[in-house]
Amino acid sequence: MTKEMDDVKYHEEYVTNPRGLQLFTCGWLPASSSPKALVFLCHGYGMEVSGFMKACGVELASAGYGVFGIDYEGHGKSTGARCYIQKFEHLVDDCDRFFKSICELEEYRDKSRFLYGESMGGAVALLLHRKDPTFWDGAVLVAPMCKISEKVKPHPVVVTLLTQVEEIIPKWKIVPTKDVIDSAFKDPIKREKIRKNKLIYQDKPRLKTALELLRTSMDVEDSLSQVSMPFFILHGEADTVTDPEVSRALYERAASADKTIKLYPGMWHGLTAGEPDDNVDLVFSDIVAWLNDRSHQRRRSGEVRDLGRVPPVLDKMARADSCGGGADSPVSVHGPPERRRRGGGSFLCGLTGRSNHQQCRM
Repeated sequence: MTKEMDDVKYHEEYVTNPRGLQLFTCGWLPASSSPKALVFLCHGYGMEVSGFMKACGVELASAGYGVFGIDYEGHGKSTGARCYIQKFEHLVDDCDRFFKSICELEEYRDKSRFLYGESMGGAVALLLHRKDPTFWDGAVLVAPMCKISEKVKPHPVVVTLLTQVEEIIPKWKIVPTKDVIDSAFKDPIKREKIRKNKLIYQDKPRLKTALELLRTSMDVEDSLSQVSMPFFILHGEADTVTDPEVSRALYERAASADKTIKLYPGMWHGLTAGEPDDNVDLVFSDIVAWLNDRSHQRRRSGEVRDLGRVPPVLDKMARADSCGGGADSPVSVHGPPERRRRGGGSFLCGLTGRSNHQQCRM
C-alpha cells in the first residue's frame, strides 16, 4: 500500500523472517525525486517505526532521503511474543537481511547507506556495523544504549541467579522497572498521547529479555574501540533513561576518524518525539545537516571510499559557530568530552500506530 503525504510517499508491507514470523516494514520516500541517500531506522525497546518514528521518516524524506524501518519481532505490528527477545542477534540479523534487501535494489545500489538508531536501536546499529564493517557509510545515534551505567548494572550475584532460571521462566515479567514514559518525554501533551497508545509496551520486561539487553550492552561496551564508521551521537544532558556517560564512552573509545557528539542541555531522552516542537526541529535540523555533509559521493561497484571527508574537529567547530555552542546555547558541542556524572535507568519506551499491510518474503 502507498500513501501520499505532501511531498513524501509512504509504503508498508510485511516480510517473513527465517523463524516464520511476520515482520512489519515501512518506508518514506521523496515523492518527486530519487533519494540522495538511504537511511535505515532501528527503533528502541518497546517501540515501533510507523507511528513513533513517523516524524523521523517524514522529516528525512522531505530532506531528500529514502527512509526504511522494520519492527523487531514481538514489537509494534510484527508477530511474536510481546516484547520478548529470545536472542538479541535475531533482531540484528532480521534488520541486516531487510536493510540489505533494500540496498540491493537496482535503483538504490549507488546510494550511500546510513543507520539511524534510537536508544536500544543504537545498539542494533552498532552491531549491524560490527557484522559488516565496510557496508555502512555512517550512523546517527540518538541516546544510544551502548553501555550499561555502573550505577544501575545488577550485581553479579543477581545476574547469576537470574541466569539459572532464564530457560525455565524466560517470558516471566518479573524484572522490576519504573514507568519511563514520565521520565523520557518532556512535553506533557506528547507524553499523554504516547501513554494512551494501546500498542505501547508498558509492562515489566520479561526475564530473558532483560538478560539479553544486559549481555548485549556489555558486549557492545567491550567492542566500542572496533567502531570505525562515521557517526553522530545526539543525547539530552537531562536524560535519565539512558546515561549520557555511555555516549561519551563511545565517542572517546571509537576508532572512527569522523565522529561527532552533541549534548543538548535540559533535554530528556525522547529528543525526536517528547520535546517541545522547537527542540525537536533543532534536533532534526542537526541530523539533516550531518547527513547532508556525508551524502555527496555515491557508491560504485568495487569502489573503496574514504568516508572521513570532514575532519571531526573542524566539523564540530563549524557546528558550534552555527549553533552558538556556549553554556546558554540550546546545543552543546564537545570534542573529547568532559566527564560528568548522570543517572541511568531503563531502556523501555515506545509508540505505535495503525496501518494496512501487504505481504512478501524477506
